[in-house]
Amino acid sequence: MAATTQDNSTAGSVGTPSDTFGTTTASFPSTRAQEATGEAPLKTAFPIGYVGVQWAGTAQADGGAIRVIDAGGAMGEWQAFGGSGCAEANGGALLIPVNQASGYELKAPDGAIGLRSLALDCTRGPGREVKVPTDPTRLRGVVYLSRAAWGADESLRFKPDGTENTPTAFYPFQTITLHHTATANADPDPAATVRGIYQFHAVTNDWGDIGYHFLIDEQGRIYEGRYSGDDVLPAHDRDRKLVTAFHVGGFNSGNLGIALLGTLTEQGPTDAARIALTRLVRVLTRLHGVDPKATVTYTNPVNGTRKEVPEISGHQDWMPTECPGATMYEALTRLREDVAGQG
Repeated sequence: MAATTQDNSTAGSVGTPSDTFGTTTASFPSTRAQEATGEAPLKTAFPIGYVGVQWAGTAQADGGAIRVIDAGGAMGEWQAFGGSGCAEANGGALLIPVNQASGYELKAPDGAIGLRSLALDCTRGPGREVKVPTDPTRLRGVVYLSRAAWGADESLRFKPDGTENTPTAFYPFQTITLHHTATANADPDPAATVRGIYQFHAVTNDWGDIGYHFLIDEQGRIYEGRYSGDDVLPAHDRDRKLVTAFHVGGFNSGNLGIALLGTLTEQGPTDAARIALTRLVRVLTRLHGVDPKATVTYTNPVNGTRKEVPEISGHQDWMPTECPGATMYEALTRLREDVAGQG
């Protein structure tokens, strides 16, 4: 059964109920991926929806560019990478939409070393059946899409020998950090984009999973991110400790990461995304009993590193990066006020 792209609330075609109470069978396209290094042109046997690009040596994308090969084999014009996205201090990473290209060629950013790329098809691969909940999943009344409901391929979390790449580790909650994914705005298939980010993070970055605890698309749909076990509380264990994810290098344990899909440098989140973000953050701050308008001293429970940050921060509060985008970063003051309100 082929996946549907008309209803991205599950981004899969729902089939007959399974033998397990409370679930139904949905079909999602398997993600197809091909890795490459350097700037040389690459062609694939599948249509490419996204190209993941990663480099070291600089966090800036200046000078970086891509040109795509269309289905007929014609090479397009060079297009600048743009911003460095949700980048680490010692390098950059982007997920670039290429509209079903057959290949591409890259120019590395100025000063970059170790250029790597990943061609991704998240929409047209062979069908993969997944058991998904029949009823909406909720976090204290806030509806979210479980990992199964957006088509997470749980095999990506494991090494070839069957061991978990990055086993779950849980620490007390301390703070929330906001990101943007620096992907396309007006995304026609955000669940496919989430699957692409998952593949890029879990396999290419070797993180063993998606880097965020939650993601939110422009329609206000909330996606469960990092795997935290089979408990009913996403991102946490039964004791409300937070699973460690990979979204702020060196400051991850106890730090909950939420990413808004899209690029929020020159535009802010949609009204639907802003409302969903406010509701989610309000539930999380109340769950953990913290003041959303406070400034806190984060202490890494693994190595003792300390940093003073807002309780609700942006990625750039932690390290040099454009994330979560200039406009989104400016909107954090309003977010803190709205979360603290009673609405």
